This record gives sequence, structure tokens and C-alpha cells, in this order.
Amino acid sequence: MSQTFTKTPLLLIGGGGHCASVIDVIESSRSYEVAGIVEAPGNTQNEFMGYPILGTDEDLESLITQIPNCVITVGQLKCSTTRKKLFKKVKGLGGQLPVIISTRARVASHAKIADGTIVMHYALVNNLAQVSENCIVNSYALIEHGANIGSHCHIATRATVNGDCQIGGSCFIGSNATLIQGVSVAAESVIGAGSLVTKSILEKGTYIGSPAKKRIVE
Repeated sequence: MSQTFTKTPLLLIGGGGHCASVIDVIESSRSYEVAGIVEAPGNTQNEFMGYPILGTDEDLESLITQIPNCVITVGQLKCSTTRKKLFKKVKGLGGQLPVIISTRARVASHAKIADGTIVMHYALVNNLAQVSENCIVNSYALIEHGANIGSHCHIATRATVNGDCQIGGSCFIGSNATLIQGVSVAAESVIGAGSLVTKSILEKGTYIGSPAKKRIVE
């Protein structure tokens, strides 16, 4: 690879809408720049948003030897399976997954963000909050003081996770959903857009409404 980089180059894994949003965050970064994109097998595109498609998932091993810093740019609508699989694969190949924080987001000095998580434009992560690995904290999301977000979660646009909430791994918190102070959400749960969680959710499932109730699938 003959490209010359002025900032740390990043390999983006997965094209599509979320990738486009991540590109905007990275283009505003003082530390990182996009080297290229890795697509799913069968892809026929040569470029995406002006950046080269460098290969598919099958080429990851050789690509990571050249560009070790990666970002998982596959989106997460409800299910985290693909993002978890790619995160594990990158780690297994010796790749690095830095924390990416938009210059237009705010992460408090006493908050903790783990590997592979991206904090998008205008999101706020307040003091003493913890966000585990491989999460998406999407645009305008709010994670308040003392909240704990498990691995492989997506906190969607304008979602509000109030103080001291505990969210298990692989959850999806939909756009404009609100979790009141101190509630817990079981791992692998989905909170529908606009829902209000007023008490702890102890059993995984899909919860919708105000107050949020488990959706029964017949």
C-alpha cells in the first residue's frame, strides 16, 4: 500500500449508512484519517464516498498487517451479532480498535470509554459513566453520570440513559427512548424508539411503549 498518511490511518470494516456517518466523524478528527474500507464478500464496488474498497472480510488478515487500527462500521439495528463477530475477528488477528470520539461530542474527564466504541456528533457521556467495548453512542445520545453500558450496545440517536442505569451487553436502545434514573436492562434486550423505561427489565426481549412493556410475539 503506497498511500502516505498525515494522521493515524484507519481501516473501516463495513460499508453502508453507518459507515457514512462514521466517515464524517473521522473526517473531523485531529488524530485519525480513513485509509480505506473492507466490505462483505461479494462486494463489487471499488470505492465508497471517495475512499477505496481495499478488500473483503477474507482479506482482513493481510490488511491488518498494513493498517492495524480498525473501526467496525457495520451498523446495529437490534441485533449485535455481526458487530460482535467482526470485533472478535479483528482482535484475533492482532488488530487495534481505538476509541473514536467526535470533536463535536462531549465525554467527561471522569467517564470511561472502552476499545472499539464510537461516540458520534453531539453525544454526551457524563462523569462516572462507563461505556464498554464495541458500542455505538449515536448522535445526540445522552449517557448520564454513573450509568454503565455493556459491550456491543447501540445507544441510538437522542436516546437518554439517565444516572446510574445499568444496561447489559448487546442491547439496542432506540431513538428518543428514555431510561429513568437507576433502572437496569437485561442483556440482549431491545428498547423501541420513543419508549419510556420506568422500572428495571430483568428478562431479555423487545420492550415498547410508555411505560415500556414486553412485546409478545405470537
